[in-house]
Amino acid sequence: MRNLKLLRMREYGPIQALGSPQHFCLCGDRETMLIGSEYGILELDLATQQVINEISLTVGGFLSEDGSSHIVGIEDLPDQESVCIATAAGDIILCSLSTKQLECVGSVDSGLTTMSWSPDQELVLLVTGQQTLIMMTKDFEPITESLIHQDDFGEGQFIGLGWGKKETQFHGSEGKQAAHRKQMEVPLASPWDDGRPRVTWRGDGQFVAVGAVCLKTGIGRQGSLGARKVRVWSRELVLQSTSEPVPGLEQALAWKPSGSLIASTQEKPNKHDIVFFEKNGLLHGEFTLSFQKGQVKVNELLWNSDSTILAVWLEDLQNKNCSKPSTYVQLWSTGNYHWYLKQSLHFGSSKKSQLVLLLWDSEIPYRLHVLCRGWRYLCYDWHWSTDHSTGEESCHSASVAVIDGDKVLVTAFQHAVVPPPMCTFQLQLPQAVNQVMFHADPWASRDLAIFDADNRISVYRYGECTVQDSTVKLAALGGSGFKAAVETPCLVKTYRVDLDCCEDGEMNPLKLRLLTWLQDDTFLAVSQGKLVSQSILHHLNVAPSSAGATVEEEGILDLGLAVPVDGEVISLCYNPKTKTVALQLADGQILKYLWEALRPALEPWRNSSGSAVHFPTPCVQTALVTIDREDAILGLSDRCRFFINDIEVACNITSFVTYDEFLLVTTHSHTCQCLSLKDALLKGLQASESGISIPNSESLRKVERGSRVVTVVPQDTKLVLQMPRGNLETIHHRVLVLAQIRKWLDRLMFREAFECMRKLRINLNLLYDHNPKVFLENVETFIKQIDSVNYINLFFTELKDEDFTKTMYPSPVGSIVQPVLCPTQKKVDLVCDAMRAAMEKINPHKYCLSILTSYVKKSTPELEVALQKVHELRETASLDTETISAEAALKYLLFLVDVNELYDHSLGTYDFDLVIMVAEKSQKDPKEYLPFLNALRKMETNYQRYTIDKHLKRYKKALYHLSKCGSKHFSEFLNLVKDQNLYNEALHLYPTNTQEYKDISIAYGEHLNQKHLYEQAGLIFARCGACERALDAFLSSGSWQQALCMVSQLDYAPNKFASLVKSMAGKLIDQRRHAEAAVLLEQYTQDYEEAVLQLLDGALWEEALRLIHKYSRQDILETNFRPAILEAQKNHLVFLNSQQTTFACYKKRLLVVRELKEQARQGLLDDEVARCPESDLLSETGSVMMASEASSKYSHSNSRISVCSSKNRRKAERKRHSLKEGSPLEDIALLEALGDIVRATDALKGEVHNLLKELVLFGYDAQARELQQALEEALQLMERSLPEIWSLDLKLTSVNPILGPHSTANSIMAAYQQQRMTAPVVQDPELLTPPKLNKSLQWKLSLLQ
Repeated sequence: MRNLKLLRMREYGPIQALGSPQHFCLCGDRETMLIGSEYGILELDLATQQVINEISLTVGGFLSEDGSSHIVGIEDLPDQESVCIATAAGDIILCSLSTKQLECVGSVDSGLTTMSWSPDQELVLLVTGQQTLIMMTKDFEPITESLIHQDDFGEGQFIGLGWGKKETQFHGSEGKQAAHRKQMEVPLASPWDDGRPRVTWRGDGQFVAVGAVCLKTGIGRQGSLGARKVRVWSRELVLQSTSEPVPGLEQALAWKPSGSLIASTQEKPNKHDIVFFEKNGLLHGEFTLSFQKGQVKVNELLWNSDSTILAVWLEDLQNKNCSKPSTYVQLWSTGNYHWYLKQSLHFGSSKKSQLVLLLWDSEIPYRLHVLCRGWRYLCYDWHWSTDHSTGEESCHSASVAVIDGDKVLVTAFQHAVVPPPMCTFQLQLPQAVNQVMFHADPWASRDLAIFDADNRISVYRYGECTVQDSTVKLAALGGSGFKAAVETPCLVKTYRVDLDCCEDGEMNPLKLRLLTWLQDDTFLAVSQGKLVSQSILHHLNVAPSSAGATVEEEGILDLGLAVPVDGEVISLCYNPKTKTVALQLADGQILKYLWEALRPALEPWRNSSGSAVHFPTPCVQTALVTIDREDAILGLSDRCRFFINDIEVACNITSFVTYDEFLLVTTHSHTCQCLSLKDALLKGLQASESGISIPNSESLRKVERGSRVVTVVPQDTKLVLQMPRGNLETIHHRVLVLAQIRKWLDRLMFREAFECMRKLRINLNLLYDHNPKVFLENVETFIKQIDSVNYINLFFTELKDEDFTKTMYPSPVGSIVQPVLCPTQKKVDLVCDAMRAAMEKINPHKYCLSILTSYVKKSTPELEVALQKVHELRETASLDTETISAEAALKYLLFLVDVNELYDHSLGTYDFDLVIMVAEKSQKDPKEYLPFLNALRKMETNYQRYTIDKHLKRYKKALYHLSKCGSKHFSEFLNLVKDQNLYNEALHLYPTNTQEYKDISIAYGEHLNQKHLYEQAGLIFARCGACERALDAFLSSGSWQQALCMVSQLDYAPNKFASLVKSMAGKLIDQRRHAEAAVLLEQYTQDYEEAVLQLLDGALWEEALRLIHKYSRQDILETNFRPAILEAQKNHLVFLNSQQTTFACYKKRLLVVRELKEQARQGLLDDEVARCPESDLLSETGSVMMASEASSKYSHSNSRISVCSSKNRRKAERKRHSLKEGSPLEDIALLEALGDIVRATDALKGEVHNLLKELVLFGYDAQARELQQALEEALQLMERSLPEIWSLDLKLTSVNPILGPHSTANSIMAAYQQQRMTAPVVQDPELLTPPKLNKSLQWKLSLLQ
């Protein structure tokens, strides 16, 4: 689907020299060209167009001075720094261009007809005038010599296996008589055959083919010239094979560089063909030239270096109708087993325009060199280009035009994907086509303008005429008598381009290149300037004389405005949205052409920063796009380097195309990537090139090896790719699909979006998630457009409570985030309710099944309601054709829901008719469900429903119905309550003053007692009047106030009451609730002395002192009170001393452990540590260094313990935070222990304050002062140590993130290694926070200071 497009054409000459050119070659390292004539050779500098060397061969006698000599070959030998020249007289000459010295390295007496060097220039093959072959090395040492004409076939002789005679074989359509037909002799060579042998090498230089006219093969011409044969020789000049006899075989011969075929020409009875031979000499395919038999002769065939283009050099045969023969060069290529004529160069009939030699460049595959007899040298640079329309609306047909000689094959991919060489329709032109242009206007992009070899432009438009154009022929779509399924254009006008003719009728084929159709009457074109390094930009406008001409009359396009360009223009692109034209020069410079200005001018193309854009390397394909509201130029070089402005973003791009807001590219890694031009374009391409996978990215997909983009169908999801062989493949790129679906949804085109999503397997949730508000507002429109019960049901079944625009199909960058509607209601329920309401409003009978689906699909399926709908259908049978029968509806429900589940729900409706209807549709045995249903029918209604609910395990409903059955079923009721723990529900079913309520409460209280919820059980017992049970429950819970209330209601005897109170006081004392025990002893047993003793045990000094003075028991002060406060003072002193000592020890050890870990992190701790004097402090340092490994071990063990009991969990925690020296988490254990010490010491303030007051009151000032000083010193020590223990670095290290947007690989590894050595595994962040001291409490007594 590609055409050959001319990048640039350079014309040199006419060169001032003697004689006429006979041969030429290129000097790639010197960028010069060598041209040989009958007098000598000259060297032409291609840059300056000056002759820099001229060497005469007549001086040395190699060529005659009368001009009758002939050069048969010139070869540049860079390794020898010389040029090899062969003359027809038989001399082989080495010429040094730097010294101009000539050396004859060999001579053949019989003369030479051909000199051909191998591709590696290691061998040279000479064909002598005696029809012999001489193979020589590059140093001109003969290897071997052999005759061209051999009687043997060669080493590749076929072996006959004796599988039958020719007479017994099948002869196809020729019939049986072909078996007895005598083989006719091959006719003679063509009269115009020059008789010279042709030599062509295979690309690897291992074989060479020689075509020559054989002797003694003509009919009745023994010893004269006969027919041509092709023989294949090895590198050692050993014959390998001989071609089969081919009638009409001609002189041209070219071996395909890839090595598969040898091309030649054959004149057949009714046509002129290019034929192909295999290496074994057998024919293998052909194609027909675009000329009639006997009209032209083929001088030469040439393959380009990558074997993709075959150049055919033709010349008209002289006869009475053609006295001045014209010369042509045709460029052919193949695709999908069809040969296309891509370019046809007409050089006219002038003698000076006749070709001397045609040559493909050996380094640049698509560069063609042409040397004319009038000393003119032409150089053509081609590249492959896809000519397609650029419209982005659905009315445009995504047309692609392919040139095939005098026909243009147009394929409209909007209607059908037609594989080449077929097409939708073809346009027949009078001459061969050189270029096709689509209109640049997006609204007329289907219109074509065709530039042919006669410099005429034919304009084809759509909708201009109603009569079928004879030049337009339908092919794939309606070309065989079927009705046309696609609109075709018609020829509206043909224009002749007025070009200045050269002197003596010399023609310059393709003088105009890069034609662009800007407006209806305006074309842009480029030609060469006066110098090779300059170009001219032409405006082709319709001449005033052609403005009113009819269709049949030929119009004229004037080269009205010519803008000189200082540089060779190699590409021209146009952006129809911004009407911008960009030119690319051969050096990569980009220019902007202001073509709409009053005085069109050129200016440098600048990027957003204002700097001039310059491609680092010339690009063969360019395009203009809009990125961030600014024009940008895209470029793709022949080396697959892709540029955006002057930034190279990828180096593996094989093709690209822009469509709407997307850029689509194919890569060497066999992927197709679709990127948004609004997105971070550079990052996306660079990420794909480096192999980085993007999460949730649909921009990348695999394609077949070698795929290239052809076009994108507008307003559709089709992307057309072409494979290397030529066949087409259509894919639906996910990015294009989602973008098109979003467009359809924004336009409320639900039908198109739904069908596309269904066909391409896009989740249907996107219909709602794209814009929930719009969808709910247009539910009726959605249903009417879909208009299919099956499609609506499919939509229901795919609904999920998930926002697919955040998971599977993320919204594009820059799109508006849609708000969540009704966050309290689930999405599935919301959509089901809205659509059901709309369907019931539109036509409830038609959408009956969809309504049932909406009930079933809800997050909590409403199967009972759905079954009720089915029951209503059964009762209200209708004759309406749209109404669904109850049986069909039930059958559909059974498809959605398991039959057993549906049977249970039907049973839950208590409608036995519905139950039987469901059961009949199931696989249940009637013997199973009929007895059960019959038994239910005999029961009382409430008990019947209770039985059903219990069978369905709906115990709350069962409990309700059983409560309606009366007292005779209360025992069953109570058992159900106990079995299912439905106490709260049961209490609501009976009044509070009933016996049933009391029985339920007692059962509930017993249940709470079993769960050790004694206080709640006591409340339940007390509420229902069970005071004894309530008293026991309150006693078990320790609620002595509630217990005393129950005792007052039970009227206990005084002795029994006192015994009960003492028992309660004893339990409170065991729970260290001394104050509450003292209240019981004082107020209810009047044992105030025991109450005072309990207060002293609880350190409640002031309350004990109050009771002593209340009951005038001052003796207790001496016997109990004073000794108690002194004992308490001693205990506090001992505790504070112990806390200070432990705190100092732990603090010292913590500093040592931290120092060890820091040394380990810095790498300063090695094997010598074990032998240092302080090795006892560094015990098990190896485990300290491997903190992370050991931590992971403990983490794994903890994960196993997590499912065990709390006791084991606490044990595991203690094991993890071990204070043992050298343990992995010793520093964490020390932090935890130090924090506990600080908090415990700080908590003593209130208790010490109360004790100090009593000590001072009874005159123990010294003891009080000692205790106050001890606590103050301990608190000061701990407060001073807090910043050192809980430093700021410790907290920062624990929260410093390893990963993040600003992290690199090195920073992550460094942070990981640092944490591996130092960072502990801390599950409780409070351990890293210093404990807070309560400074608001004034605990000290100033009188003691």
